[in-house]
Amino acid sequence: MQNIIIVCPQCGGSNRVPQQRLSENPVCGKCKQALFTGKPLALTDANFNQYLNSNELPLVVDFWADWCGPCKMMAPAYEQAAAQIEPRAILAKVDTEQNPKLAQRFAIRSIPTLMIFKAGKQVATQAGAMSLPQLTQWIEAQL
Repeated sequence: MQNIIIVCPQCGGSNRVPQQRLSENPVCGKCKQALFTGKPLALTDANFNQYLNSNELPLVVDFWADWCGPCKMMAPAYEQAAAQIEPRAILAKVDTEQNPKLAQRFAIRSIPTLMIFKAGKQVATQAGAMSLPQLTQWIEAQL
């Protein structure tokens, strides 16, 4: 029985969860909130590294901005993808206007840009808006 560490989206606490119990709606041992919400997490300059380095699940990040038309068009599909992909991966969003250090760190040149990280390392990048089927297919291919 292998345990994996998941960072709580509510309180930021680290939780050790048996891998075979991920689909059983696990809750945080600290705050008792759900570890999977079916919605993308909002990550910031302040909490990004914790989710990148502490989670043992793949992390899918959408780098976006409020003024970006394609980002707004893709947002509902990304929300639906989060509900479909969890608990096999964690989907998150980074507002590049509010978090310029992260945009600079990952050399974001166009938005939306999606990145997938495993064990803290970037393993895939895709620029441009995608439909729900394209999103889920691309993410699943990396998992």
